[in-house]
Amino acid sequence: MKDNYKTINFHKFPDKHGRFGKFGGRFVAETLMPLLLEVEKQYKIAKQSKTFKDELNYYFKNYIGRPSPLFFAERLSQKLNGAKIYFKRDELNHTGAHKINNCIGQILLARRMGKKRIVAETGAGQHGLATATVCALFNLKCIVYMGATDIERQAPNVFKMKLLGAEIKSVKSGTATLKDAMNEALRDWVSNVSDTFYVIGTAAGPHPYPMMVRDFQSIIGKEAKQQILKVEKKLPDILLACIGGGSNALGLFYPFLNDRNVKIIGVEAAGLGIDTKKHAASLSKGKPGFLHGNFTYLLQDNNGQILDAHSISAGLDYPGIGPEHSWLKEIGRVKYYSSTDKEALKAFKLCCNLEGIIPALEPSHALAFLLRYKKNLTKKTVVIMNMCGRGDKDIFAISKHLGVNF
Repeated sequence: MKDNYKTINFHKFPDKHGRFGKFGGRFVAETLMPLLLEVEKQYKIAKQSKTFKDELNYYFKNYIGRPSPLFFAERLSQKLNGAKIYFKRDELNHTGAHKINNCIGQILLARRMGKKRIVAETGAGQHGLATATVCALFNLKCIVYMGATDIERQAPNVFKMKLLGAEIKSVKSGTATLKDAMNEALRDWVSNVSDTFYVIGTAAGPHPYPMMVRDFQSIIGKEAKQQILKVEKKLPDILLACIGGGSNALGLFYPFLNDRNVKIIGVEAAGLGIDTKKHAASLSKGKPGFLHGNFTYLLQDNNGQILDAHSISAGLDYPGIGPEHSWLKEIGRVKYYSSTDKEALKAFKLCCNLEGIIPALEPSHALAFLLRYKKNLTKKTVVIMNMCGRGDKDIFAISKHLGVNF
């Protein structure tokens, strides 16, 4: 199956069952099935609605601040053999990350469906923050489930969410991180079906969520394609993004998947090293299984029990991956690598010093890979990296690792 993608039209996936090859699908309790079918039905109607599209574009432009710039990182480029390195600067979006692209889309859909109560899960807090922001804008009740571990290491975002009127529910089960928060949010949705809409933040979960999140995030890649053609008069040689659940990466990758000459690279979190048990590299070290209503690559033991993921980045320590990424790996269209905590910290500092941009720890993993990839770069190489979040949320966690006390 590897590299057998030359004739695939990627824009025809998922199929009507929500499958990307053998991955994806909708494996949920009977009580959830009618909710998912209704969301899918309403999303299909909304996609064809000029009113919905006009509304979405209005908020993209006037609230989020799109299009985000495509920035030539000149000093970094000089360091990397003179290759042309461009950052797609989604960290300049309102709320500081790509997450709000999807939140605006899903919450506009929730309003069309008459839902007044929104639940969401969050890890790094960026999706929770974006959800709380849009709920404040539209006067909707907002409940955010967040692991107790993440609440501790993402204090700035927790405070912001509370300022915006969100109720934060601390989740103490499991590793008290993203996977556990998602479990609790799903339970809430089943228990409050009449007035509640669940805004999933990554391209995972049961169909139609992986498709829906990807579609809303693909504004990133659509803009990047127009921008690079204007500047370089050609498509990039390489696309690069970090991977947690995979929404920022798919947002950049999706509009380029049918452009066969564009090399596409995703970078997972290797934590303390992929040969330790402290990492979040489900594509590199996992195997296919079921989690959160879909079939995808997961970190699991021989009995199918989900293993705990680890990363210095709260946004990447998810033990699974969006099903479309699992498929893209298996057919060979996207190559997946990983970066360790140490490598990400080094890249974080370098980006601050060379470009005057404080990146989030998540895209720092992608940048760390690019630094290792230097020997493959020439002056003719054009790279677009998704700078999917800014590092404001991480400065306290990073300061601890660097031994700096405030």
